[in-house]
Amino acid sequence: MYGTRISLLVGLSAAVVVLVIGSLIGALSGWLGGRTDLILMRIAELFSSVPDVLVVLLLQVSLEEPLRQLLGQGGSWAFLGTGLISMFIAFALLYWVGMARVVRGQVLRLKRQDFVLAARALGGSSSRIIRRHLLPNCVGEIIAVTCLQIPGAIFLESFLRFLGLGVAAPLASLGSLAADGLGGIYTYPYRLILPALLLTLIILSFNLVGDGLRDVLDPRTAPEAR
Repeated sequence: MYGTRISLLVGLSAAVVVLVIGSLIGALSGWLGGRTDLILMRIAELFSSVPDVLVVLLLQVSLEEPLRQLLGQGGSWAFLGTGLISMFIAFALLYWVGMARVVRGQVLRLKRQDFVLAARALGGSSSRIIRRHLLPNCVGEIIAVTCLQIPGAIFLESFLRFLGLGVAAPLASLGSLAADGLGGIYTYPYRLILPALLLTLIILSFNLVGDGLRDVLDPRTAPEAR
């Protein structure tokens, strides 16, 4: 139960970070267009080519001491430890690319619609149009991509735990429980099988929910889904 709580915390936190950063960058890129769109998309391509595991390793090594001093002063984030905070920073740096591309494509399609042109003719500012008209009409794609991001973050945390990164004692995630159970696989196999099985079910569930929401909320496939 405690391991599942930490794993879900990692997945949901990563999804929220990706949702905020990716939606903002994608909306600005699609709405402004031109040179701004070109620069932001080239930056997105640059970040998408960087290996995420390498970034987490570099962040944990370079930020370990500053984060240790910061967390030593207490605060609401102190219980996470340096490994998880480094992972969240890596999510903020790398994983927004997919969300930004999805939102950008939707904004490019929507900004030529009549209701957006009417809002511009009435004097609506760019921030208001993005906030009140564009992003609400992208909510289907945003929800689907967010749900698909959660299992990816959970799996990455579990994978990094086998490299000695991520969640550290006294915290425990499903990945750390599986890594600790690997040493006693011949004597206590359930210590590896149970967290691995639960991890598989969680990842599969979020993947199925994300695929289902994408099909239902996509206007091109919604009539078939219903």
